[in-house]
Amino acid sequence: MRLVLYQPDMPGNVGTLLRLAACLEVPVDIIEPCGFPFSDRGLKRAGMDYAAAARLDRHDDWTAFRAARRERLVLLTVRASQFHVDAAYRPDDLLMVGSEGAGVPAVVHEAADLRVRVPLAKDMRSLNVAVAAAMVLGEALRQTGQFPS
Repeated sequence: MRLVLYQPDMPGNVGTLLRLAACLEVPVDIIEPCGFPFSDRGLKRAGMDYAAAARLDRHDDWTAFRAARRERLVLLTVRASQFHVDAAYRPDDLLMVGSEGAGVPAVVHEAADLRVRVPLAKDMRSLNVAVAAAMVLGEALRQTGQFPS
């Protein structure tokens, strides 16, 4: 299982997700370009010293990512019809979140093998990307028995 961040915009969210991934022993892929310098202090503040422990691979763009990773791509998107708790996850899934401002382009959306969303209250548009990723990652790790012991 891997967590994939598509062209993230907010350093605080990236730091939070790196911390989450380090604590849960889940590798992270970041698809560039990021909307901020990767050395941003907001990333460091949110990730604290945990982010340094994250296993991280950075990819120049979508094409480079797809050349490196061919496992099943699970996209977290508000446009999905399937709830994350109703999906069946695999141990080698790539769980992808889009950028906070733009999501993912159509080519990435169409490339996803599975699209899931977190159920929300009526009239609510979306969760913070780090919160949504944590919820879906938790369910995927639970189903596949991959929580750290």
